[in-house]
Amino acid sequence: MKEKKTMAQEQQRPYNQGEIRYLTPLSVDTRKKKYCRFKRSGIKYIDYKDPDFLKKFLNEQGKILPRRITGTSLKFQRRVAKAVKRARHLALLPYVTDLMN
Repeated sequence: MKEKKTMAQEQQRPYNQGEIRYLTPLSVDTRKKKYCRFKRSGIKYIDYKDPDFLKKFLNEQGKILPRRITGTSLKFQRRVAKAVKRARHLALLPYVTDLMN
């Protein structure tokens, strides 16, 4: 007949040599590391006359995406914001839209 083991008896059993136990579960973070695309590709000037490139930094409503989403450094995020605002002023980009194409 099988005997029922209590929690105390189960905890006292010796561990296998290859078994590693942790008090808290490991959080495996598989997200890709963010990088500044301007630093990586060596872009020094962001052209406000190129609306197709600037659309990559806008959401569907036409708002500028934050740094935490795009991964852009602070220096280049300021330049992107300035270029988008200039392009909006010249009507190359919309201020507000329902859906960006």
